[in-house]
Amino acid sequence: MRQSRDAHMSTEFWFAVTRHRWKFTDESDMACGIDNCEDPGAANPPLKPYPFGFDPIWKISKNSLAMFNSYKMKLSIVLGVTHMIVGIFNSFWNAVHFQENLDIFFVFIPQILFMCSIFGYLVLLIVVKWMTDWNSVECQNDPNCQPPDLKAILIGMFMSPGHVPPENTLFRGQAVVQVILLLLALVCIPWMLLPRPLLLRRRHYHKIRYESLVPSSSTEEHQPGDTDDTVFVKKGEGAGDGDKPEKEFNFQDIFVGQLIHTIEFVLGAVSNTASYLRLWALSLAHSELSDVFLEKLIFFPLSSGNIVIVLVGFLVWIAATLGVLMGMESLSAFLHALRLHWVEFQNKFYNIHGTGRKFIPLTLKRSEEE
Repeated sequence: MRQSRDAHMSTEFWFAVTRHRWKFTDESDMACGIDNCEDPGAANPPLKPYPFGFDPIWKISKNSLAMFNSYKMKLSIVLGVTHMIVGIFNSFWNAVHFQENLDIFFVFIPQILFMCSIFGYLVLLIVVKWMTDWNSVECQNDPNCQPPDLKAILIGMFMSPGHVPPENTLFRGQAVVQVILLLLALVCIPWMLLPRPLLLRRRHYHKIRYESLVPSSSTEEHQPGDTDDTVFVKKGEGAGDGDKPEKEFNFQDIFVGQLIHTIEFVLGAVSNTASYLRLWALSLAHSELSDVFLEKLIFFPLSSGNIVIVLVGFLVWIAATLGVLMGMESLSAFLHALRLHWVEFQNKFYNIHGTGRKFIPLTLKRSEEE
């Protein structure tokens, strides 16, 4: 009985919040918009959309959990793909900084095309699905006009290229666009793998064909047959006292490293995108805890009518909000966000050009020499 009382108070609260936009009648279990309720049984929504965020009517809707889960899942994908694309663009700026044109044309360009041709296209489908008015008159008169399953579209893009069922069609020419994007993604794989190691090998052999003329030092002895004051040395050998020999070129190591990097990027594009779904899980857990605390610690004490229970419930609600929602949940969100930055974001650009610089933390301690 107590559970029904606090649940009833929660429903009455959201009824009061939504009363200026929605009207509840006995002709339907669903509410209709105040300005669009000529036929209450049709349960038509208000003519004007909610100005910002979600309409509070969703809090008392029977399918609210399914709707919010679907929205949060799609939003986490949009944020994740955007985050990874920014990381790929960071690799472009690194290549510009180190003046590595090969990394621009054979690392950055195929990676950004591969990511956009598959997961960028998925983000486009999400945005188009959000912006389509599925309750319009034209859509209601078309039996095939219904919200499609985006997972089925993406799977069909690989399993049956060139064919899109009518119920999964979002725009004209969708089948042709998907075939082009699929071919582009397939071309990007050898584009990432082969040209860069082969061109580095060609560049290396081109360098060692030539020898530099370096003035000989006064301590060097001339070999028989020397006709002037110069000796022929290879680049990096004897070019100066402080010069170091160039690093030995190993084509096998470079090719294997490029192969690993290509496989990691292609497979990671799928696993990293799925990893961003943790944002959806965190949001779901946070919202459900908030609802439980509100109903059990605020609405239930208010329904009892006892001022002592109301005061105790309010104090416990404050403690649970600060300790769980703002303390533990904030720490959990921080750790997950840190992990997404460290793995999914930084592996798109970090450690491509060498090993970086060793981190030396700031210290105010004077050295022993001083």
